Amino acid sequence: MMNNHDFIPLTASDGSKLEAYIAFPESDQPFPAIILLQEAFGVNSHIRSIADRLCAEGFGVIAPDLFHRTAKRIEVAYTDIASVYPILEKITIDSLSNDLIACYTWLQQQENVNKDKIGSIGFCLGGRVSFLANAILPLAAGVSYYGGGLDKMGDYANKLHGTHLFFWGGLDTHISIEKIDSILAAVKAAGKDYTSVMISYAEHGFNCDERKSYHPKAAKEAWAHTLAFFRDRLLG
Repeated sequence: MMNNHDFIPLTASDGSKLEAYIAFPESDQPFPAIILLQEAFGVNSHIRSIADRLCAEGFGVIAPDLFHRTAKRIEVAYTDIASVYPILEKITIDSLSNDLIACYTWLQQQENVNKDKIGSIGFCLGGRVSFLANAILPLAAGVSYYGGGLDKMGDYANKLHGTHLFFWGGLDTHISIEKIDSILAAVKAAGKDYTSVMISYAEHGFNCDERKSYHPKAAKEAWAHTLAFFRDRLLG
């Protein structure tokens, strides 16, 4: 019997084996689902807590280990970003796509998941991957928190399926205004629906209470917006 808050094994379309953390409501009624994409530090306690919080709101959640081809289930300290760079360099659009498809396929196989009401959310690295997910999968909604590298994803803007919600920190030294403007211009030019929220007083990683950059008010308000966004598009 599946544990509703645990890691499960998956097989990507390229044959690679991965694990994903799931958090599923204990309900006999169909519920929407969300693919949750990790920061550059692994499917750690923070990401698992986000999965559990979304689950408590009535969403089924699956969070794949995006680093599994190099370092399975690795969790890196937020103060040790240097050790992550060699892993990040080996991630490709193809490998990420294979992992996303594996998650989506698994969700489609679950009897209690509302097959037409699946979304994505990601943070930092995961913010970029959430955008990719919304482009390659028929999602109903996507959310990206301070997605690093989104300025390089402009070619995928015209493939977006669901409305996309972006959060940015005005004090983020990792993502410049020029990079933000670049991806938003691409989405606008593609004629896709989106919402972009700039929190002027927040830094990169403001949502994570395990980081020095955590900003309680920004996190609380962005979370409320996120839940309203998902409720309207996945529960409505």
